[in-house]
Amino acid sequence: MRLWGTQTAAALSAAALYVSYKCRFVQLRRFGEAIRGTLSRLGGRGGGQGTTTLESLCTALAGTVGTGNIAGVAVALTMGGPGAIFWMWVSAFLGMGLKYAEIALAVKYRESRGGEYVGGPMYTIKNALPRSFYPLAVVFSLGGAVCSFGLGNMMQTGSVLTLLPSLPLPPAVLGAALGLLVLLSCRGGAAGRGRTASLLVPLMALLYVLSCLGVIFVNFHRLSGAVLSIFKGALGLRPVAGGTAGAALSWGLRRGLFSNEAGMGSSPIAHASACAGSPSQQGLTGIFEVFADTLVLCTLTALAVLCSGVETGPGAPEGAGLVCAALSTVYGQTASTVFLGVSMALFAFSSIVGWSLYGERCVEFLAGEGSVPVYRAAFASVTFLSCLLPFPAILELSDTAAFFMMVPNLVSLCLLAARGKVDLQP
Repeated sequence: MRLWGTQTAAALSAAALYVSYKCRFVQLRRFGEAIRGTLSRLGGRGGGQGTTTLESLCTALAGTVGTGNIAGVAVALTMGGPGAIFWMWVSAFLGMGLKYAEIALAVKYRESRGGEYVGGPMYTIKNALPRSFYPLAVVFSLGGAVCSFGLGNMMQTGSVLTLLPSLPLPPAVLGAALGLLVLLSCRGGAAGRGRTASLLVPLMALLYVLSCLGVIFVNFHRLSGAVLSIFKGALGLRPVAGGTAGAALSWGLRRGLFSNEAGMGSSPIAHASACAGSPSQQGLTGIFEVFADTLVLCTLTALAVLCSGVETGPGAPEGAGLVCAALSTVYGQTASTVFLGVSMALFAFSSIVGWSLYGERCVEFLAGEGSVPVYRAAFASVTFLSCLLPFPAILELSDTAAFFMMVPNLVSLCLLAARGKVDLQP
């Protein structure tokens, strides 16, 4: 059963537009403040039981800045054509409003437990809505736990494995190494994951940005044509793999959600642990998060592929292989394969670390703190077992799990928006 399609993408967009409206389009009115304010707070220190702004942001970015920025963009291009990138931009604009509301509410309705803050949509539903809506919190937590194994774990490892035919590295070795590292990183709780993410995310993002900019610079004469193809594809003026502009819209929004995860309710779990000045201030950090993830990293990936001149239609390399082919036009096949392989492994590891926190919080909400060690062991084991599954099956499982996680979160957001509780701006 395919749960994702044009209808689902349209429903997600409608919900995002409604929440953005109830937030008075904070992504437009306070965009500059969100960028400047977040950057100015990155050097701050945490206080009490909260993590720093940098740690909470990097943990959230670790969950979003994953292989979706590489393999996900490639899938959008091959299945939806260049026009899918336009709809990724639309998803980013609407996603900023959703992220603001999700995060601000998570900070406002979080709880203190075991020397640290815990929060997320399940706690927002529990503490902000009447008791009759509590089943939504349970459904979200179940979806989040399952999704942490699919989108947050198997999807990441599977994307890296698409490059392994070009690398002298057995899949089992990669899976075992990632599983062990994930298990070690989980021992530090939210703060430990935050420190790991704050070391990995800025460095790997910078290196990847520079590599994409190099391809765009060398092929600068194709840049205007690449941008034009994005708009033509979005408007249905250029044929795409799916045959219609609806394919561009559906795949663009699908992969945009996978990239910035707005509406899924995952990032608020990380942001809820921050020592925030106010719910609104932390919510603005979510706007910066979507900007960096989708409008910067995903756009650079798409432009590098389109400017390189490699084929993106039927018969094109699958997933990250398409990006590798684009990079190889400038850096050579060997260097591109090694660089992208290392980048994908780091992206995957950071994303898995972020999602391990999300899944752990969901399981803890459902079964208590005693369930955490069991979850961590199972999560690390799945990282290893992912190498045994075909990538298309992982992709379909990830889409399905994300759908069931998204629905209760969007329902609760719309209910709170209707009650006037999402506009927490000063």
